[in-house]
Amino acid sequence: MKKKRQEEAQEPKKEQKIIYIDDGSSVADMSGTYKHGKAPRQRSTFREKARTFFGVMKKMILPMLCTLLAFTLIFILLLAVTGKL
Repeated sequence: MKKKRQEEAQEPKKEQKIIYIDDGSSVADMSGTYKHGKAPRQRSTFREKARTFFGVMKKMILPMLCTLLAFTLIFILLLAVTGKL
């Protein structure tokens, strides 16, 4: 009984908390993590973000269509093999 009371009375060790700093930069670019007295980074505008988004989406259309075509062909092949075509 005494041992249990002594163990309960002991305070748990305090763990050091990890602090994450998010300044909106990518993982590869950690230059803006700490302030070194330089001028603050300029934030991108909504228009720039929209242009980037739609530019990336245009590049993704062809791979997406190729993937859908491949899935369709595999599905038709499986239907033919099982005799349900």
